[in-house]
This record gives sequence, C-alpha cells and structure tokens, in this order.
Amino acid sequence: MNAVGIDRGQQDLMTARNRAEMALGGIYEISKLLASPNRLEPTLSGVLALLSSFLDMRHGLIALLTAEGQAELVVGSGWTEANARLFFDRLPERAIGQIVVTRMPLVVPDVARDALFSNIDRDTFGELAGEDVTFIGVPIKQGDTVLGTLTIDRVHSNERPVPFDSDVRFLTMVANLLGQALRLHKVVAQDRERLLADQSRLAKEREEALGGHGAVTVKGIIGHSQALQTVLDKVKRVAKSNSAIMLRGETGTGKEMIANAVHQLSPRKAGPFIKLNCAALPESVLESELFGHEKGAFTGAVNLRKGRFELAHGGTLFLDEIGEISGSFQAKLLRVLQEGEFERVGGSRTIKVDVRLVCATNRDLEAEVAKGAFRADLYFRLAVVPIFLPALRDRREDIAPLAQEFLTRFNQEHGTHLALNGAAVAMLQSCYFPGNVRELENCIRHTATLARSKNLGDADFPCQNDGCLSAMLWKGARAEPPRSPGGLGTQHGIVSVTPHHAAAAPEPQGADIDLDKDKLVDAMERSGWVQAKAARILGVTPRQIGYALRKQGIALKKF
Repeated sequence: MNAVGIDRGQQDLMTARNRAEMALGGIYEISKLLASPNRLEPTLSGVLALLSSFLDMRHGLIALLTAEGQAELVVGSGWTEANARLFFDRLPERAIGQIVVTRMPLVVPDVARDALFSNIDRDTFGELAGEDVTFIGVPIKQGDTVLGTLTIDRVHSNERPVPFDSDVRFLTMVANLLGQALRLHKVVAQDRERLLADQSRLAKEREEALGGHGAVTVKGIIGHSQALQTVLDKVKRVAKSNSAIMLRGETGTGKEMIANAVHQLSPRKAGPFIKLNCAALPESVLESELFGHEKGAFTGAVNLRKGRFELAHGGTLFLDEIGEISGSFQAKLLRVLQEGEFERVGGSRTIKVDVRLVCATNRDLEAEVAKGAFRADLYFRLAVVPIFLPALRDRREDIAPLAQEFLTRFNQEHGTHLALNGAAVAMLQSCYFPGNVRELENCIRHTATLARSKNLGDADFPCQNDGCLSAMLWKGARAEPPRSPGGLGTQHGIVSVTPHHAAAAPEPQGADIDLDKDKLVDAMERSGWVQAKAARILGVTPRQIGYALRKQGIALKKF
C-alpha cells in the first residue's frame, strides 16, 4: 500500500474516532437532560437543541403519537412551535406510518427522488437551490409499542458524505433514551395525580374529623392552599362585625367572590347583597346609581329610582374599583359613611340606611393618598379591615382543582366529557397567570373549545402553540411593586408582571446574548466545534451558542 493510501486510511480512522467520541458525548449530554426534573416539552426541545450540536442536521422533530396514531405533541428544532406541527403534518403519512408499523428506522437519501415523498410540497424543506435533502426517522419505543418518532433532515453533500449507518445508530440510541424518559414521565404524572387525589381526600377526612372546624370552605371558592386558607379564616372572623372591609389584590383574584363570602358568613346574610363597579360609570351616572334619583331630577328620569345604598339596606354593598372615583364624588361618599344618610339626586328628603360596605381595588391607594389623588379620611373609613388576596401564582396547589372545576362546568354546559391529564396539570401549575383565576378559566375554556380529543394534554393549550393571548398581552410588561408607609410591599395593588411562563419557561431559541466573536470562536475550537461543550465553557445554553454563531456569521466546522 502506498503512502497516500496509508494517510487516507489513518484519516478515515481518525474521523471515525471523532464521530464515535461526539456520539458518546451526545448520548451523555442528552441523558443528563432527560434526567433533569423539567416539564416534558422544554426537555424534548433541549434534546433537539443538543442533537443539532452533534449532528449535521437542518431540522429535527420529535412527535409523540396517540394510540390512534394522531400527533399529540410535536416539538421541533429550526422552526417556531406552531411551524413544527405544520411541518409534521406535511410529512408523508406513508413515511411516518412505515416507521410506526415496522418499528424500524427509515432513511431516504434524497427526498426528491423517493416515491414516499412524491406528493410533498417542494417548499416543505425550504429553499435549497436544488440541493439534495436526506430524511432520517427512527421510532421512539417502549417495549414493542411505538410512542412516537424522531426525525431529522439535512442537505446531502457528495463532497463530504456522512455515513447513514452511524447517524441511524446514534438516533436510535437517543430514541431509546426518549422512550425510557417518557415511561418515567408517565409514571411520575400518574403518581402526581394519585398524590393530588390523596391530598384532597385527606383534607376532606381531616375536616370531617374536626367536625367541620378544619379547613375554611366557602361556597364557590375553590382551593386548600395555605394562602387562601389564611384569607378565608380572616373573612370568617371579620364577617361577624359591621366594619368596612377593603379587598386588595390583582385583577382576577376573586374579590367579588370574597365580598359575597363576607356577606354569606355575616349576620346580614338574610339581607340583600348589592354590587356596583365604580369604574364602569361616569360620575353623573354613578351618583344616581348609588344614591338614586327623584322623578324629573334630570332628562330621562321619568320615575323615582332607588339607589344601591337604599337597596342594600340591612345587607351588604360591594363597591368594586373604588380607587377610580373622582375627588368630588369621594366627598359625597364620605358623608354617607360618616353619617349613614344621603339624599336622592333631585330630592331633599334625607334617607338613613344601615349598610355593611365592602370595597375592592387593585390600585395602590396609599400612593394615591400620598399624592393627594385619594382622600385620606375616606381611605381610613374604607380600609378599616384590609384583606389582601393572593395571586394565583402564590397558591399554585389550587390550580389543579380550579382547572378541573372550570372544565367540569364546560362539560356540563356543552355536554362533553373532556378530562385533563397529568402533563396538562403540570403545565398549568408552571404558568405565571398574570390574569389570575379569571385567566385560568379563560385558558381552560379556550383549550376545551378547540379540543381534538377527550383527553387534554399540555400540547393542547394555546401557550404551547404560540397562541396564548395572555403571553402576548403581558410580554415585556413591567410594573414596580407599589410601596406604602406600612411596608406591605407587593401586597398592595399590582405586583411586578413577568411573561406568562416566567416560572418555568425555557430559554428562547433566539435569545439575544452579547458574545464576543473571538471568545466564541475560541470556545468552539477548544470544544472541537461541539456547540454543547462550547456552551458549558461560556456558561450559556446550546441554543444561545447556535444563535450567536448565526449572528456573528461563523460557519460551523464539521469533522
């Protein structure tokens, strides 16, 4: 054998060793990721990000299938979440079906010349300027059952061919790890559901054992979290008095329901419960609504009308958004609170009333008082007993029973039989919910309305498909926590708002990070141009490395 042949053989041997080392490193990194206690979707996204570091691939897809063969969850690399599912739907059903039925890998060296892909849209794989596209797919199995598929595509180069058998072996090993991880995830989800059921059962048994003096329960209010129990315990105690109550908390935390609970637990429960949103009416109409008007008091007043104060006599009056009333109206309201009397609009007869007042606001009234926008004397009249309602993110253990209750109501209204699986509950519990309970109900109804099957999983929710209105509404919104002389911090009004999945959101693929080009190249050289290793050197994620490489225009070196 001549020297050229020996050198070429040594080069091939070194290349094979490098690929083996990269594959071993890839399996190691992926196994670590699958062992971490994260939600399923970000974990699968992380697996694809690592695959892009170790394989010469353009796109990757992990699709989990139902028993009927429908895509239950699709996670992609190289697209947005919505486009990943769209791409999977465009793949030939025969190709995916062959992987599932045979439980064997599928390799298509050139999709343009293969009968399985004869009817596929040419734009599916992007604009490739006539280049050959290779498709590789392997089944994700648990025993003999196929749970899904792992597929990649790449541009095939005749100048730098990559052996299919080594990539197929590598992807098969990754798919085997995914199968084991999915089995464990299912076991954990089942255990979580069982623990939630046991917790609910034990709480009920404890309450019955204590003769009903355990957890405080109020009709219509769902949850057993410590934060909610603290509120209900306080409500139960203050309801016995006639003191004015100020309910504080973010929008959607259930202030009206708590106000109703105060009424139902009070000696006034046989009397009326009257409510009014002060922010919904202009001042002239608000005065008539609260105090009533005499016949002919103004144009359109064709009859005498009793106001809300008069209607609430002997009962409870709930004024929501009290922080929105004007300065002039604050003086009129103060007189009623001080003297318990008023005159109807256009009238001269003084009317005395006996009303328990409960107010609510999500504004920082202390700051309003400090700058003179809200009367201090009225503030102290209204806030005799302040009650701070916790945000939903501060009572996450209540999310599961609340979600189930909203889904039960939806089923009753629409005659459906939808159910939440463990993955869906885990996903909901990881959400930030800036709109609190009201937003959770909207999320459940939205998902249930568009449900494709009876079993709702995490992939069915809009936030998993770039369709979460709340995430778009609150994206980037920030508000400083209100401050007060009493040092109550974020308990007053609106707290800092962060994106919808602030508690558990994975690093976005396009996260903008400022990496010096020289440091980036140095890290890639030191890591053998393995993005996952370079990410550890620089203390960032593989996705951020990939983004920085594209941003700096650095071409990847393949070995």
